[in-house]
Amino acid sequence: MKAYMMQLWYVLNHRAFLTLLLIINLLGTIYGYYWYRGQLAVTEPIYYIFVPDSPTASLFFCFAIIGWLIGRNFKLIEVLAFITLIKYGLWAVAMNLLTFAENGQLGMDGWMLVASHFLMAVQAVLYLPNYRFKMWHVMVAAIWTLHNDIIDYLFGQMPFYRVIYQYPSEIGYFTFWLSVVCIIFAFLESRKREYLQQD
Repeated sequence: MKAYMMQLWYVLNHRAFLTLLLIINLLGTIYGYYWYRGQLAVTEPIYYIFVPDSPTASLFFCFAIIGWLIGRNFKLIEVLAFITLIKYGLWAVAMNLLTFAENGQLGMDGWMLVASHFLMAVQAVLYLPNYRFKMWHVMVAAIWTLHNDIIDYLFGQMPFYRVIYQYPSEIGYFTFWLSVVCIIFAFLESRKREYLQQD
């Protein structure tokens, strides 16, 4: 089992695989910004940066991968990628499954979003050993993440999902606590890393 895990880790960090992963995430990022084109067209410019949540998360991860490929750790970018990939990956899965529960159907596009966003969260966790972020990076990322929630649910910039407009308070509450859980996850990882460095 240990030999298998070592082989898997070797593959995950091979330059060819990282390059492929970068291309996949870059294409997904471009498609994600394209998917938000309708909402961005009716959004005030001051809110542009807060609207396309998932593609911005995958964009963070693209920069993290680039760092690994050149032997660098962009620590703040890494923790932003880690928190937001998990948060928005799981959030989109939950919203699409809620849509399915409401409508009794989802369609191929919806199931594609479920699969792709779940994999966003998975890749964030898979590369945990590569991250080098510290506590202050987590604090900055926490401010960004919670501020984004405020913009979304107090200023009405959340993604255009019909189901959100049916349950805005409940979904806003769920999103806030999902953010908190992801931030705590990052906090615990940074503490564990600091503890290991002291040893």
